Amino acid sequence: MAEQVDRFTTPDGTRLRVGDSGDGPGPTLVLVHGWSQDLRTWDRVVDDLRRTGLTTRVVRYDHRGHGGSDDAAEGTATIGTAADDLAALLRERVPDGPLVLAGHSMGGMTLMALAERHPELVAQRVVGVAFVATASDDMDRLDLGLPGRRGRLVARGEHVLIPLTARLGHRAPAGEIGDVGRAGRARPRARAAALSGIVRALVFGRRPRRADVLSVAEQALAAHPPSVAAFRLSIGEHRRRGALGALQGTPTVVLVGDHDRLCPQRHARAIASSLPDARIVLLPGAGHMINLERAGEVAAHIAGLLDVPAPVTDVITTEEGARVGV
Repeated sequence: MAEQVDRFTTPDGTRLRVGDSGDGPGPTLVLVHGWSQDLRTWDRVVDDLRRTGLTTRVVRYDHRGHGGSDDAAEGTATIGTAADDLAALLRERVPDGPLVLAGHSMGGMTLMALAERHPELVAQRVVGVAFVATASDDMDRLDLGLPGRRGRLVARGEHVLIPLTARLGHRAPAGEIGDVGRAGRARPRARAAALSGIVRALVFGRRPRRADVLSVAEQALAAHPPSVAAFRLSIGEHRRRGALGALQGTPTVVLVGDHDRLCPQRHARAIASSLPDARIVLLPGAGHMINLERAGEVAAHIAGLLDVPAPVTDVITTEEGARVGV
């Protein structure tokens, strides 16, 4: 199915790259990517949904400072601004009809900020939400799940690296939609290949595809370093568990990999504690990039929110989730 790619201009003049496909019946699916990535992170999920014959409209886009979007102006690389960008995009490009929202990592945080800052839009139009490898709070200290002294060293190292990242100005050209899984056609850039070992260790679980690892590295290189650094600071300030109350009664699924070092299972349980009717789905062997690693299962649960029959995989009730180790 053909996907139209163009630019949407936010109220402050920032141009965002947007992909739009499908015109079938049912809610519009809006996919929101995570920190340092871009809309390509959803390629496998979109492909899997389309393979099932789904013709529903799917809209995905790049946050400011990411992928094919403009750099974030100083002071605008925040989760709050990202939520305002999403609200503006919805009002212009999808002005009516029901919505299903799916957000990965910082994308999930953006959905929480949308509920906080635009509660009427959410109450009137959102009929389903997928929180994919994300968190509602407690992201100011990143220890990669390492205990004791090692975890403290990682946290200190990040506080040193983020200001250094902000001083870098160069960003690589954004890749085209459909790069994931097709990277074997072209020789990957040397910098992406050099980063692949670190990327694999940080955000993937067991036995990831090389094309996926390289794509994540490519997407990170295409992001604007000062914007990425500022967004990381905003992630550290993210405290929006209370905003989840706006989604009470909305069908919600919370997906997490049991090898996720960035947003481990305790974050999924925290989200579910504010949304007692939500389903927690544990994906064994998967890391943080579950929308690439386990795209079929992520697509199936999103399809369920779209009221399309989907298999249930390792669903954990709130009570069972409390017994799962992090």
